[in-house]
Amino acid sequence: MIRLKFHSPDPQGQSKARHIRVALRRTPTADAILRALPFSAKVQTWGQEVMFDCPIRAHREDNAVNVVKAGDMAFWADGSCIAIGFGPTPISRYGEIRLASQCNIWGDALDDVSLLASIAAGTEVHVEHDQDERT
Repeated sequence: MIRLKFHSPDPQGQSKARHIRVALRRTPTADAILRALPFSAKVQTWGQEVMFDCPIRAHREDNAVNVVKAGDMAFWADGSCIAIGFGPTPISRYGEIRLASQCNIWGDALDDVSLLASIAAGTEVHVEHDQDERT
């Protein structure tokens, strides 16, 4: 399991952290992300999707998709970034969550991804092993 920590300043200038725990799927992309931990990046937004650079290279997997469910952790191989859709994007139809292109699904959020609605572009995200994980 890994944890995404989003750090953004509150109105008083204090850093406020929001967390999403992620259960990894058994995929080559998930394995590569796990090996790259820890890393940090700046968030970009596109409709109700956040994305950020990821320091891996991965090929598009055979089961890559561009329509996802809230909580699916996606990796965009063409742009080497993680994408998390939590609602409609500018190209969505009928309430679906449609990413810009096909992505590898490498994990599942264990926490409510609707909190991403409060994450602004430029917010820093740290991706790391979940230290609270119990074995």
